[in-house]
Amino acid sequence: MLKDQDRIFTNIYGFQSWGIDAAMKRGDWDGTKDILAKGQDWIIDQMKESGLRGRGGAGFPTGVKWSFMPKESKDGRPSYLVINADESEPGTCKDREIMRHDPQKLVEGALIAGYAMRAKAAYIYVRGEFYLEAERLNAAVAQAYEKGFLGKNACGSGYDFDVYVHRGAGAYICGEETALIESLEGKKGQPRLKPPFPANVGVFGCPTTVNNVESIAVAPTILRRGASWFAGLGRPNNTGTKIFCISGHVNTPCNVEEEMGIPLRELIEKHAGGVRGGWDNLLAVIPGGSSVPLLPKSICDDVLMDFDSLKEVKSGLGTAAVIVMDKTTDIVKAIARLSYFYKHESCGQCTPCREGTGWMWRVMERLAVGQAEKEEIDMLLDVTKQVEGHTICALGDAAAWPIQGLIRHFRPEIERRIDVYHGRQIEAAE
Repeated sequence: MLKDQDRIFTNIYGFQSWGIDAAMKRGDWDGTKDILAKGQDWIIDQMKESGLRGRGGAGFPTGVKWSFMPKESKDGRPSYLVINADESEPGTCKDREIMRHDPQKLVEGALIAGYAMRAKAAYIYVRGEFYLEAERLNAAVAQAYEKGFLGKNACGSGYDFDVYVHRGAGAYICGEETALIESLEGKKGQPRLKPPFPANVGVFGCPTTVNNVESIAVAPTILRRGASWFAGLGRPNNTGTKIFCISGHVNTPCNVEEEMGIPLRELIEKHAGGVRGGWDNLLAVIPGGSSVPLLPKSICDDVLMDFDSLKEVKSGLGTAAVIVMDKTTDIVKAIARLSYFYKHESCGQCTPCREGTGWMWRVMERLAVGQAEKEEIDMLLDVTKQVEGHTICALGDAAAWPIQGLIRHFRPEIERRIDVYHGRQIEAAE
């Protein structure tokens, strides 16, 4: 269990003021000028040594991602940092709390990350529905400017850096980095083909790195306390702390910062008051936001919460949004509801996703009531494989994986419904 002195987000519950003076008392903006003075290469090396992996879902090493940015502009193009605060993944609400209660960690992180990548400015792209969070973030940025921490000669470092808060219009697809860039430019939020990758051609055609809010917000603390401190938490290749969002059928739903690799059962029982009706009443858990495959109780008993452990059981850490479902859950209907969400949020650019998400949802709706034949289960699984990995962005995968998880672990329940449905039809005919 994480010790209090190792927590990065000390105001995640908003018990103290979010303002810059209170944030500075908690340690934000402490020695930022000295961190910048150590140079871009030192910052990137420290981030690599810390082992931090992207907290937005993919888990790509953050320091490595930063190192992809060009060290000097050969053609006069500036570089940009774009921070993804779209957070539209169902079950996920960690970035929202960072922006509401600890915004200076994000603003300071933007300066340090921007400096490390030689960026001219940072754009924080905030989900359209997060009205109050955007207001809070705007106020936090204004306070940082007043203190001289941003703008010309930021923090007295001789480096000029600006931060802009941009509000999206509310679309799940804009959480995908290239769709976010399109939206930021004022265009329709649709993913771009890669290559070119954003590190070469990103926002406004310039080198760009897109990072999640949590990935950026932890950077200042890592650099202050040292890469070895962060790397010493968690498990090898899955280091550091992580904010877990626990919701669903638990007694006390919450956000909590914990060490990577904590057992799922310990996470739920220590922080979320346990499963409603006791652990034996657990049916399944979606461990990383709605797009990752669910896990039945038998796996939940001893699985660890980190990227590699969850990958081994054919799921994923994703955004670490733990959605708990007890035995009162209609599991097939629940996954059918997620299928509807992905159908609704598909941008329609790729045929497999545009046509496949609607097709999968319609089959799921029939399976939920048993109005199908058993052969259709394998047909549905086959279609998910045709959608997965055949689209420009990962939305196709996100639509396919929950269904694959359901069929993998709860196929007998789907078949039972089909038997019951056809049994009723026979009785009615007699």
